[in-house]
Amino acid sequence: MDDIDRAILRELQTDGRIAYADLGPKVGLSASAARQRLQRLIDAKAVQVVGVTDPMAMGGQAMAMLGIAVDGDPRGVADELARHGEVVYSVLTAGGFDLFAEVVCPGPRELLDFVNDTVRPIEGVKHIQSFPYFGIHTHRFFWDVG
Repeated sequence: MDDIDRAILRELQTDGRIAYADLGPKVGLSASAARQRLQRLIDAKAVQVVGVTDPMAMGGQAMAMLGIAVDGDPRGVADELARHGEVVYSVLTAGGFDLFAEVVCPGPRELLDFVNDTVRPIEGVKHIQSFPYFGIHTHRFFWDVG
């Protein structure tokens, strides 16, 4: 990945729907060269272009990151969490928690109910620590691409 590839990725992080006609000049390429560069990155599986929903716009008013400690293999717990629409994603970790799961619920009561009635009973769940966050524009999906 070179400087132009990184410039393309920075522009896509700002506007994932940018037209090639606008992207090319911003990164010093023609529109067709920018399209070819991005396609090469996609084909190499170095990047994915996906849509990300805004939980607030989708009706979620209560969000939390759940740190979950598990007895045994955490992959089964992650698989079970994936079956629930409230779970945006989960990630296995090597640290104080065995996995983290981001959850979005319509309100604080539903968040509490989801944690207590859905997550706690999952076989293997030993401990949950909730890190709730509320409000508009809580998500920022920007990674340093160099």
